[in-house]
Amino acid sequence: MDERLIVIVGYDTAELLDIACVTTSLAMANQIGNLAHPYRVSVASPGGNPITCGSGLTLQSQQPLERLTGPLDTLIVSGGLGHERAAADPRLVGHVRRLAKESRRVASVCTGAGILAATGLLDGRRATTHWRYASQLAAQHPQITVDSSPIYIRDGDVYTAAGITSALDLTLAFIEDDHGAELARQVARDLVTYLQRPGNQAQMSLFTTAPALKNDMVRQLIEHITSHLDHDLNAAALAARAGVTPRHLTRLFLEHVGQPPARFIRQARTEAAAHLLASTALPLAGVAKRCGFGSTETLRQAFTSRYGISPSRYRATQTARSAK
Repeated sequence: MDERLIVIVGYDTAELLDIACVTTSLAMANQIGNLAHPYRVSVASPGGNPITCGSGLTLQSQQPLERLTGPLDTLIVSGGLGHERAAADPRLVGHVRRLAKESRRVASVCTGAGILAATGLLDGRRATTHWRYASQLAAQHPQITVDSSPIYIRDGDVYTAAGITSALDLTLAFIEDDHGAELARQVARDLVTYLQRPGNQAQMSLFTTAPALKNDMVRQLIEHITSHLDHDLNAAALAARAGVTPRHLTRLFLEHVGQPPARFIRQARTEAAAHLLASTALPLAGVAKRCGFGSTETLRQAFTSRYGISPSRYRATQTARSAK
């Protein structure tokens, strides 16, 4: 029986969920799939020392990172509170670089991307990480094209996943690539999780993660925008509704939302369109009209800019997944 050896690299104050999402998913794949090539999962750490996770719980390492040799099927670097210290450790980075050369595929979860970046493996590639740390990664490694939006990104044989539970999506993608969509679906059902969010889905949604706004005027305007996407929402109309000048409106949005009104509106309309494309049979023209886009071409441009895929292609992928 040929096993697929999966090694997860941990270190002091690594994130337990980054590791457990992978190990539990692969263990379930073994149990459910009766695989001819089952996964053998091992956690490696510097010196083989126990990992005191960021939560305070201790995780036992199976083997010292220094003694580990390939070939490996998959090398996965976890993220966690200690990611900066780990990325600055030349011995840890050196062993990750060495093992990456002996692995069929390499991945990071969350801030583990910073460790992969330190090895040079992400140079010239597109990568993601937790949205909170994306700007830091981009500033420290300008040779990497950092995209904070997707759940995960594949660039050749290198994968980077976003924050924490995106490790589930990444691992389900691995299972589907290795053993087919049906097993990935069964594992997802046993995990009681979404079948598999597409990698290009945004990490955050305006409708679920918008902060509680202290400014009542801005909060009321946002409520109006998100419930009237098909109305005239230009700066002059919104400013008149709020009783301020368009310039002051922009200042308020920059201060409390972090982006100008037009960008916020475009993002809200695009997310609403994604929801309609996945959940209704409305034609593209109907989706564009309901979400406030002037034409299907305007919808296509906004959608492709945000998700990297056309609306029709996005709908096709969602329909295909639902049918599985």
